[in-house]
Amino acid sequence: DVYKRQQFMDEILTNTATPEVGGVAQLSPSAARTKARIALAVMLVPLFGTFEAIRLWFTGQVHALDFILFAVFYAVQMFGVSMGYHRYLAHRAFKTSRLMSSLMLIAGCMAAQGPILFWVTTHRRHHTYSDQHGDPHSPNLMGQSRWQRAKGLWHAHMPWMLAPDMSSWNFFAPDILRDRRLFFYNQTYLFWVALGVILPGVIGGLVSQSWSGAWSGLIFGGLARIFVANQAAWCVGSICHRYGARPFVTHDQSTNNWIVAFLTFGEGLQNNHHAFPAWYRHGVLWWEPDLSGWTLALMGKLRLVSDLRSPSQAMIDKVRKRQASS
Repeated sequence: DVYKRQQFMDEILTNTATPEVGGVAQLSPSAARTKARIALAVMLVPLFGTFEAIRLWFTGQVHALDFILFAVFYAVQMFGVSMGYHRYLAHRAFKTSRLMSSLMLIAGCMAAQGPILFWVTTHRRHHTYSDQHGDPHSPNLMGQSRWQRAKGLWHAHMPWMLAPDMSSWNFFAPDILRDRRLFFYNQTYLFWVALGVILPGVIGGLVSQSWSGAWSGLIFGGLARIFVANQAAWCVGSICHRYGARPFVTHDQSTNNWIVAFLTFGEGLQNNHHAFPAWYRHGVLWWEPDLSGWTLALMGKLRLVSDLRSPSQAMIDKVRKRQASS
């Protein structure tokens, strides 16, 4: 099975322009075009859905249920990415049951940020080369002039997804390739994305007993939710490597940005996270806005998750002292 999965990866990378170096390979022209089309669909389809949400709002066709569906599925998506894709899968910051991990990963898939293997390999590559050559979405690599900095910030927010390269599954995620269950969720990704769009529409239709309620539910709880939540999530790679506080010394320019942290359930505390990547919390201090970290702590008390990884206080103090001495 592992051999077949790696074969699948090799087929994607067939006829690459350059050999794979450091876990990053240049795609063939046809594969690069396919990747770019998918990325554009992820950007544009939810955007059109957001325009439709605005039209419905201004024409008085929106009800309280639509905003409830937006909020509920926004939370499902953000928890799925933050706790499932990121802290559980990419960093192995805690352990949980098969059922709970499956629910987290399904919720993460509903974000339409890419299949598990794409997301995890991209994120691990980001940590490997953070704000250096090879980082897939650094805002700090295009120069220091005002125009270059603006261009870098925009590139790190969205256009990086159009780049004609790919992070190697075998290099960055051999643990997922070996796990049949995780690979299943990778292969069924599009089903879960579709479910995340259709389900709020079904709920809206059933509650309102109307097709218009189904449509507005699909738009607000589905497409507009994906657009708004992903804009917030992509700020983690752009804004949070440019603007914010840096309480810890790291080998990059990661920052803590509280506005982004509120919107992303703690993901915006990037400097904390890059200082201690495997910590299940991103809020080092209990009052830093990390809804995912608070939720995981509660789930630990309820024994829904276990082995919540944390650095020692001595390690935290050591990194702080390094900051003070520098």
